Amino acid sequence: MSAPDTESTYRHRALFLSDIHLGTRGCQAEMLLDFLKIHDAETIYLVGDIVDGWRLQKGWYWPQSHNDVVQKLLRKARKGSRIIYVPGNHDEFLRNYYGAHFGGIEVVETHIHETANGKKFLVIHGDQFDMVVRHAKWLAHLGDWAYSLALGINTVLNLARRKLGFGYWSLSAWAKLKVKNAVNFIGTFEETLSQEALKHNVDGVICGHIHHAEIHSKFGIDYMNTGDWVESCTAIIEHEDGEFELIRWGEQESKKPDPLALPLPATDAKTKAIA
Repeated sequence: MSAPDTESTYRHRALFLSDIHLGTRGCQAEMLLDFLKIHDAETIYLVGDIVDGWRLQKGWYWPQSHNDVVQKLLRKARKGSRIIYVPGNHDEFLRNYYGAHFGGIEVVETHIHETANGKKFLVIHGDQFDMVVRHAKWLAHLGDWAYSLALGINTVLNLARRKLGFGYWSLSAWAKLKVKNAVNFIGTFEETLSQEALKHNVDGVICGHIHHAEIHSKFGIDYMNTGDWVESCTAIIEHEDGEFELIRWGEQESKKPDPLALPLPATDAKTKAIA
């Protein structure tokens, strides 16, 4: 195996990212690049909706920062990281290429990840268990349009916040947790994915799709959602001892110290150590 990325400060056993939505104006590509510069892993999982094919079909948007994210991931693959791509609904065009390799990136339908301490986790995007996506795709596209509008407002709001010296804050993420139907949907999704993991006879599930980062065991199995790089800017890592942590990188955005001297970003205390 080649040497790890020389820019990286932290080397993990596994890194899980999802819902980056490259190709959209809401994608926080610069923040992701800052994260990838100092975080590396033996195995990197891209858990769906990395590229947003839905939005690119409606209008091309691909700034240099989005290309830089792709190049950064390809560089990590060249340096020895194994990269496994599990497509989601927004990059469903890649579902025609299961088993293929692109620049060292493996495309698979699902994957079973085994931790350092022998636990097994089903890695899946999760849209397969979203009834709106499965049975009313037109409604999903309408929701995507409304969501993009909210993200546009969010972008303007955060420009103003930065000028006033405040850190990054997601209007859409805040609203999601204030709307009863959205909260109920999140709970149903988490329970459904937990039940699916039980069917696979594994210890837990690692997914994305709903842009709500979380680690818990409410439904009798370890549930982990990687969140996203549009609203919350979050990732899940597995340490060498098999412990998992949820990193909320968005909360670090306003500090911006020297990356080489950066301490390990804050994590939710309740999300640590499913081991």
